[in-house]
Amino acid sequence: MPTRFERGTDGPKVIVAGLDGSGSSWRAAAYAGGLARRQNALLALVYVQPYLAGAALGATFPDADSGVAQQLLAEIRQAVRRTEGAFRVRWEFHTFRGDPYSGLALAADQLTADAVVVGASERAGHRIIGSVAVRLVKAGKWPVTVVP
Repeated sequence: MPTRFERGTDGPKVIVAGLDGSGSSWRAAAYAGGLARRQNALLALVYVQPYLAGAALGATFPDADSGVAQQLLAEIRQAVRRTEGAFRVRWEFHTFRGDPYSGLALAADQLTADAVVVGASERAGHRIIGSVAVRLVKAGKWPVTVVP
C-alpha cells in the first residue's frame, strides 16, 4: 500500500507565513520562523501580489507590484544576515497572484503546508466582511495561527 501524505502527523514539515509588509505580517513571519526553527521545518514566506486593475479587461501593464516583492525579499535577507549566528531556519520566498485569501490558500496547497501563520488584519473593514485569517480558518484545511 503506497504511503499517503497526511498533514500534521509528525509535526510540521512546511509552515507557510503570509507576508505583505505590514507590522502584523512581519510579526507573523517571525513567529513562524521560530516554529520552523524548533520543528526543523521549512519556512515558506508568501507574498500575494494583487491583480492590477484593468488586467481583467485584457490591458497589459508592466509588473508594477514586483517592487513590493523585491523589497520584502531584501528585508528578509537582511533579517537572516542579522540573526545568522543565533539560529538557522530553512526558508523560501514565494509570490502568488490574486486576492490574499486565494493566494495564501493556493500557496498552502501547492507547497503542501502543514500550518499557515498570518498576521491579524489591520484594516477596520475586515470586522464586517471577514479577514483573510477568518477565511483560512473557515476553509478548515490547515491549522491556522493568527499573530496580533
